[in-house]
Amino acid sequence: MMNSLNEIARFLTERDNFVILTHQYPDGDTLGSAFALCRALRKMGKRSRVIVNGVFSKKFQYLAAGMQEQDFNYQTVITVDIASVSLLGELKAEFENIVDVSIDHHAMNTSFAKMTYVDPKAAANTENIYKLIKILGVEIDREMANCIFTGLSTDTGCFKFTNVTPDTMRIAADLMELGCDSAEINRIMFDTKSMARIRMERAVLNTLTTHCGDKIAIINSTLAMEKETGAEDADMDGIAAIPRQIEGVVIGITIKEKGEKHYRVSVRTLSGYNAASICSKFGGGGHHAAGGCSIDGEFDEVKEKILAAAKEELFGK
Repeated sequence: MMNSLNEIARFLTERDNFVILTHQYPDGDTLGSAFALCRALRKMGKRSRVIVNGVFSKKFQYLAAGMQEQDFNYQTVITVDIASVSLLGELKAEFENIVDVSIDHHAMNTSFAKMTYVDPKAAANTENIYKLIKILGVEIDREMANCIFTGLSTDTGCFKFTNVTPDTMRIAADLMELGCDSAEINRIMFDTKSMARIRMERAVLNTLTTHCGDKIAIINSTLAMEKETGAEDADMDGIAAIPRQIEGVVIGITIKEKGEKHYRVSVRTLSGYNAASICSKFGGGGHHAAGGCSIDGEFDEVKEKILAAAKEELFGK
């Protein structure tokens, strides 16, 4: 059963000792959601900490600036920007059956928590966190504003994706009035690339293949490429957007090797084509314009599987 933000706010007010979980391969939205909410709960006099599920990229560490470690036995478990327990990754074994609250913006949320709030119209989950903090009566300070803005900006491609709504822009404007470092955040997220990232872009472009009259484009990265270029997880952010940026491409696919016969697939689509639908065939999900899933097998087999699913979406079969 879906809960309202008012119900969740009442529950949080009554509870304490919070842990807030991000999804695996954490991005700006899950991290921004987690640290904004953590800061708000601490401002209410509660104990709260974030468990970053995976590598905490250096470019996002400003989200936790000035926060002191808090050591306590957790009582309440919250997930943010997580549609299913499969996205808990290594945290799944400990937390999958004890999540108290899920706050999300994915329509395919599986309602795995005791309380769930999902707004699929929200461009980023930090929109939901912004509204929740308002209901909690906590004054949003500059640090919280930076966290929320980071989620908005990264999940909308710097406000250029089709998921942007007037509400998104109104919230962003309010955050700017509250003093968030919007220009610097956007510079870090979109206008700054490491040399390793440049080398990786060159490497993946050499793998580019197009299909169906150049309407589908696929690139891939390997662990060997990452080692050769010196690329880390942070250097891979945004790589998935490359194939869709090609003129005429409506479905862009990136296949990233994560381990032996284990691949992470990212799908980006233009309006009219559903990335989440493609990824759902492999246990993944996402949104109309962006989705992800994991597929095991030999690379050629994985590529053929995701290409077949993309063709079904392209031709409406």
